Amino acid sequence: MERLSETDSLFFHRSDALQTLIRTEKLSKIYPNGTFANKSVDFSVLEGEIHGLVGENGAGKTTLMKMLYGEEQPSAGRILIDEKPVSLASEFAAIKAGIGMVHQHFMLVPSLTAAENLVLGKEPKRARTRTFDVEAAARITEELSARYNLPVIARARVADLSVSMRQKLEILKALYRGARILILDEPTAVLTPQETEELFVELKALKQQGKTIIFISHKLKEIFQLCDRVTVMRDGRLIASHRVADVDIHQISNEMVGREVRFEITRPSMAPGERVLDVRGLAFVDDFAIPKLKNVSFSLRKNEILGVVGVDGNGQSELVEIITGTQKALAGTVRVHGVDITNRPPSVIRRSGIAHIAEDRMTVGTALPASIEQNLLADRYWSRQFSTKGGFLKRREMSAYSGTLVREYDIRCNSAHQPVASLSGGNMQKVVIAREFTANASILIIAQPTRGVDIGAIEYIHSKIMEMRSAGKAILLVSSDLQEVMGLSDSLVVMHQGEIVAYFPDASRVTDKELGLYMLGLKRQSEDEIRKVLHE
Repeated sequence: MERLSETDSLFFHRSDALQTLIRTEKLSKIYPNGTFANKSVDFSVLEGEIHGLVGENGAGKTTLMKMLYGEEQPSAGRILIDEKPVSLASEFAAIKAGIGMVHQHFMLVPSLTAAENLVLGKEPKRARTRTFDVEAAARITEELSARYNLPVIARARVADLSVSMRQKLEILKALYRGARILILDEPTAVLTPQETEELFVELKALKQQGKTIIFISHKLKEIFQLCDRVTVMRDGRLIASHRVADVDIHQISNEMVGREVRFEITRPSMAPGERVLDVRGLAFVDDFAIPKLKNVSFSLRKNEILGVVGVDGNGQSELVEIITGTQKALAGTVRVHGVDITNRPPSVIRRSGIAHIAEDRMTVGTALPASIEQNLLADRYWSRQFSTKGGFLKRREMSAYSGTLVREYDIRCNSAHQPVASLSGGNMQKVVIAREFTANASILIIAQPTRGVDIGAIEYIHSKIMEMRSAGKAILLVSSDLQEVMGLSDSLVVMHQGEIVAYFPDASRVTDKELGLYMLGLKRQSEDEIRKVLHE
């Protein structure tokens, strides 16, 4: 038998002594349309541990957590807390049972203060008038913040708080309501490396205070950095539970996908070609007169992937929208092959040679009720290949072409005629990629290509992006996943508060922690260094 290290041995005895706090027995969920979301799941979490939960999209993680939080009701099986069966008929019942959940998308009211959000629904009242006691709410927030080392500014509006502070506020909300068990859904999705490290310190402190945490993440490195144990789900079933010390990333990823997964991104050395996209002095102000872009300038070359990084909300989305024609710039120019396309309609911009993978595939990238075929051909059904001079569609050619794309891009479906809405997130993204990568464009604007996508689809999407680079495309890549953008990009720009604050001509020579300092606004390069991105 392999000898345990002293650390492993201590953890083994500690885990052995811990009591099971929450578990499920043969828990199943079948939706009215016949979809089996969970199939006889036996899941357990020990008191005082941080337990990782991983699996591809559609693996059943979210449904399982929704049943633990009272948002969904089981079709079969039962839930036990402290070995006693409980009925979690609603979120209120779950909260009463000591379960709190922090969703990936924050459930906060931006116009209210942090304190007002924290006590919402459980407000302190003045003794005489029974009206809302604002000062008491602020005091409660400050006391909780200090007790759990989760600093928030009690009297600040949520709209003015950083993303990481909003995350802490969500955790404090659950703790204020008496949570012993915290379910955290992708809590680091929009955090910088520094903010992630800070959150992990705070979560480990909560664990030391006796809290139990279920940590859901697509980032396996974080699971190994933070968690004591990890459970893998696939196709609605529980595949395995492990002590993190006993396994590695490759084993977990293989269990998630059901096959060998390659993490390495192969990026052949290529010399950048001519400048094909030139952005100069872009400025944009939103409907609330808040500047979102300030004098943004850069150039993009053939055979190059230029990555754009920054904390979400620092102008990346507006930059993409202006280049692709869905927003109008207040000032500045966008030129493709020397031709000014600033503020032209999206159809004109597409014809200039720009294809666009939108960050929101649900509302911008696809027409959900339309079929896979209709989505694949949305930008070319009018061409001579698919329509006659009289305007009649060539159904046979359309079917053959869409079938080819379905096979080539590995879109998992029963038929190209089924609605895109019926696909998983990863396959929906493949539909968008198949259309945009075959659009005969010289420039690809790619935003959040793998957001909410599982490991198997991520591996495939990354390989397709590198194929486009090898084919001579110029690629602007915007991603909130630092490891992704650093692994794919040749060069990088960092955005903070609507400005480019740094340019790195060789992405391989910068660390994620260094990028994090620029993303947080703690560092800024000189104007001469930043101007190098213009390649003048």
